[in-house]
Amino acid sequence: MLLGTWNLENLYRPGGPYGPKDEAAYGAKLAALAAVITELDPALLGVQEVGDPEALKDLAGMLDDDWHLALSEHPDSRGIRVGFLSRTAVTVLADTTAFPAELRPVQVDDSGVTVARAGRGFLAVEVEDGPLRVAVCHLKSKLLSYPNGRFQPRDEGERARYGAYALYRRAAEATALRALADELLDGDGQGRDVAVLGDLNDEVQAATTQILLGPPGSEIGTPGYEKADKGDTTRLWDVAPLIPPGQRYSRVNSGRRELIDHVLVSHRLVHRVTAAGTGLPGEGPPGLPSVGPDPAQRRGAPGSDHAPVWVRIGG
Repeated sequence: MLLGTWNLENLYRPGGPYGPKDEAAYGAKLAALAAVITELDPALLGVQEVGDPEALKDLAGMLDDDWHLALSEHPDSRGIRVGFLSRTAVTVLADTTAFPAELRPVQVDDSGVTVARAGRGFLAVEVEDGPLRVAVCHLKSKLLSYPNGRFQPRDEGERARYGAYALYRRAAEATALRALADELLDGDGQGRDVAVLGDLNDEVQAATTQILLGPPGSEIGTPGYEKADKGDTTRLWDVAPLIPPGQRYSRVNSGRRELIDHVLVSHRLVHRVTAAGTGLPGEGPPGLPSVGPDPAQRRGAPGSDHAPVWVRIGG
């Protein structure tokens, strides 16, 4: 079974403020996305940046066979949300933006406005022939925006403050996602097949990513990995160390390769992973465009500015 995640980059039907300007550009985008998904051949694919639910249906219609779709009902201000494409039927277990009750609202701008919920929903499903429980997410971006639609700060003080606001939000969202993972694991990571995947908007060693792992000490490649302990019931393992080093990126930001899309799995799953990668299996490092601070620069471009991240799991 191949399990993956992919940020589809502004998947909208044409005519709106964020999607392709015409049908030709829309068709080219869908064709590029469909070609990758067909070659990847996942059993379950978590997706991000679905701006129009009908666009995901259009994409599924270009794939072979019948696919089952699930979408969060909690989009952000641009209408983008997370979802799943699945070969088999899924049951929605949770669709939430809630922060844990103990976590106080976080500041988001210079005016002092705070938020107490995630900007986009976390969607969790169970694959009926699994049982496999999977949550998909899209955490707050590191690409900063400023008042009045600006993508450049007035000065370095403003840049620092808005970087902090974004970090506050991403950390709070990671905490909320970890709470959802706890529900899916239910204290039985050694017996349950659970995965958390999506665009975390930060790299492997980032503090926000580390929040999701649970008890430290058993990461892949460390001496504790092969030693069972009590923490295995609640841990998640990021499969990033299993990706070949030359392929260990899912986005290119201003010429810098970064792995910001992740697949994390429970104890029962991690020891059945037979391969992990980015892009398409067997094709080497993904060829990705370098993106800058203004997401509008790629409006209508075919394909995506992210590469899929995937794991193959044996029986």
